[in-house]
Amino acid sequence: MRNYKMVLSYDGGRFKGWQKLGAGELTIQGTVEQAIQGLLGCPVEIHGSGRTDAGVHANGQVASMKVPFLLKDNFREELNHKLPEDICILQIEKVAGSFHARYSAVAKTYRYLVDTNEKPSVFMRKYVCHFPGELGVSRMKKAAEYLKGTHDFSSFTDDKSEEKDTTRTIYDIQIHCNKGRIEFVYRGDGFLQHMVRILTGTLLEIGSGNRCPDEIKSILAAKERAKAGFMAPAKGLFLESVDYD
Repeated sequence: MRNYKMVLSYDGGRFKGWQKLGAGELTIQGTVEQAIQGLLGCPVEIHGSGRTDAGVHANGQVASMKVPFLLKDNFREELNHKLPEDICILQIEKVAGSFHARYSAVAKTYRYLVDTNEKPSVFMRKYVCHFPGELGVSRMKKAAEYLKGTHDFSSFTDDKSEEKDTTRTIYDIQIHCNKGRIEFVYRGDGFLQHMVRILTGTLLEIGSGNRCPDEIKSILAAKERAKAGFMAPAKGLFLESVDYD
């Protein structure tokens, strides 16, 4: 079997997320697998670096797949021709048999976009969280410092699986502000279900003055979802890139 690594970008607006679901449910994984199988004539399963929720986008999702023969040099072009316009294969390369898009990953970067103008940009409105008003960027940056490092992020996920390890490491959080648009960039070893969206909602509440930056410490210690802020909408979130050794 030959092992291949793919880098994809997609607009998640009309999809039920990455993970393949039941018949009739439109997902990224299911759509790409169907297109690949149509070209190769054999069943293929692709493994993503992680699941993105319904409505979440990607600039650099990574997937791996094993096939029984070498792919043609123009396979990527043929695959893109079969895929809908809101999914694009950016790169395909043959890799070592031990490579796995999920288990070989060492870090992921997510980007979240917020528009604070009175009315969101006409052209970006489908890809931002509209949160009008002045935000204290310095307050949010101070709160972000408390989130960096290794913590139990139980308060920042909706995943109720008791056996799940909720400890994660956030390497960096950057917050950029420019002309009514705020960009949150999170880089860590992995993220729990809805974690980035809940982190963003909590930081927005701090920026608007409804919470104090120091509250992050008590939210983390509580390990209760109800203690954190609201979950920002999916449409503002992008999986930016996945890092490997």
